[in-house]
Amino acid sequence: MVVIDEFAKDYLLGDLRELREAVVWKLEGLSEADVRRPLTASGTNLLGLVKHLALWESRYLGEVFGRPFSEPLPRWDDVAARGLDMRADESESVEEIVGRYRRVWVHADATVSALAVDARGFVPWWPRPEVMLFNVLVHRVAETARHAGHADILREQLDGATGEGR
Repeated sequence: MVVIDEFAKDYLLGDLRELREAVVWKLEGLSEADVRRPLTASGTNLLGLVKHLALWESRYLGEVFGRPFSEPLPRWDDVAARGLDMRADESESVEEIVGRYRRVWVHADATVSALAVDARGFVPWWPRPEVMLFNVLVHRVAETARHAGHADILREQLDGATGEGR
């Protein structure tokens, strides 16, 4: 079983790493105004997607397993903060948000490396909160892929770039 467990963990982490890079690539070559430009009725923009992904990956591959990310984060149950992670305010630079996301990657990858694929975690905002690392890795790959798809559409709206072959 250990061979399959390590294969699953490495495979999922490899997919997550590729998706993270794809999301960050969507910001390359764009102006500050463009990465912040809301392109949907809800106000979704590229920089907000990166900020959102950083926050939730730090939670899922950090505090869920008792390994909190070292930088301050809003509490997951803070009703007043809901949705703020999808928008970057003017005080948050592109470099700051992307840098935080990259630091989250290091922390998340360390969590995955340190734990067995069946390590137990607790996701208080899920209906079935007792999880394993495997569940959370699958969730993070799915969610990051979902937002990478959003980023594809937003980037294409801005300048026509699709990221084909990347």
